[in-house]
Amino acid sequence: MPTIIQVAARAGVSTATVSRVLSHPDRVAQSTRERVLEVVAALGYRPNVAARSLRTLRAAKILLTVPDISNPFFASVIRGAEEAARDAGYAVVVGDTRHDAEVEDQYADMLSRREVDGLIFLGHRLPDSLSPLLAERGTLAPIVNGCEFSADLAVPSVHIDNAAASADAMAHLIALGHRDIGIVTGPPVSPISRDRLSGALAAAERHGLSDRLHVRDGDYSARCAHALTADLVARGVTAIFCFSDEMAMGVVSALGEAGVPCPAAVSVVGFDDLPLARFFRPALTSVAQPKGMIGRRTVELLVEILRGAVPPVRQVTLAHELVVRDSTAPAPR
Repeated sequence: MPTIIQVAARAGVSTATVSRVLSHPDRVAQSTRERVLEVVAALGYRPNVAARSLRTLRAAKILLTVPDISNPFFASVIRGAEEAARDAGYAVVVGDTRHDAEVEDQYADMLSRREVDGLIFLGHRLPDSLSPLLAERGTLAPIVNGCEFSADLAVPSVHIDNAAASADAMAHLIALGHRDIGIVTGPPVSPISRDRLSGALAAAERHGLSDRLHVRDGDYSARCAHALTADLVARGVTAIFCFSDEMAMGVVSALGEAGVPCPAAVSVVGFDDLPLARFFRPALTSVAQPKGMIGRRTVELLVEILRGAVPPVRQVTLAHELVVRDSTAPAPR
C-alpha cells in the first residue's frame, strides 16, 4: 500500500504539503494541489484516518441524527451527507432518535465526550445537553441543522422554502379548478409542517378559498392519512394535499379501497418526491426536495466550522420543484 512519503517524493513536495492538500486544500496553491492529487490518484493512496485522528486529537467522525430512519426520505439525505463527509476525510455515524428527546440527548453526549467532531441533526429540536456548548461557543459550535429549519435554533441550517413549496402545490390544484381541498399536515410541533400549512393557507386566501379548506393533522405516515381519507371525501373534497409522499400514498390507497377513482374524482399531491413516487399508481404529483444536496450542504457547512472558516449563522435555502404526474387532474364537474 502506498505511503504519504511515496506520494510526497513522486510529487516533489513535503509530506506536510500532501497532508495539507488532503485536509485543507484551500490552503495550497492550485498548481501544487493538482500535482499532488494526480499522484494520489495514480498511486491509489488512501490516508490513514485513524492515525491522523490520533495526531490531531480529532475523531474524524461526524454524527448525523435522524428522527425516523425508517422514513425513506432520509435515506437520500444520509447518502448525500456520507459522500460529502468521505470527500472531506470524515466518517458518518448515524443515530435514529425516533422523535425521542432523551435519545437525542444520548447521541448528543457523543459530541460532549469528543467521540465525534460535529453534529448534524435533521429534527427540529436542539438537544438540551448542547445548549451550554452553543451558549459558550456560538457559531464556533460544530452543530448544523438540516431539513427542519427553525430560526430559534440559531445554528447553520440547510432546507427548502417549505411555505413557498406548499403554496406552489396549492396553486397547481387551484389552477386545475379545485375549490374544496383537503390538507393532511404533519405534527403541529414540526416547524416544517407549520411552514407548509402557512404556505397552503396563504395560497388559498389569495384565491378566496380559505373557508373551503379541510385541514387535518397527520404524522407523516401512510397509516394516519389512510384513516383520515374517508372523512375528507365525505366532506366533498375533490383534492387532497398531503405534507409527505407516504401520507399521499395512504390517501390513494384508501380512495382505491372505497372505489373513489384518483384523479378522476379526487386528485392527490404529496411532498418529498420519494423514489417510489413516479412508480406508484397513479404516479404521484409531488414537491421534490433536493434530498442528497441537503445532506451534502449540511456536511460542507459543518466542515467549514471544523476547519476554522466559521461563517456567521447561515441559512442555506435550496430550490424545490413541483413534479406533476398522474395523480392530479382537473376538478370533476
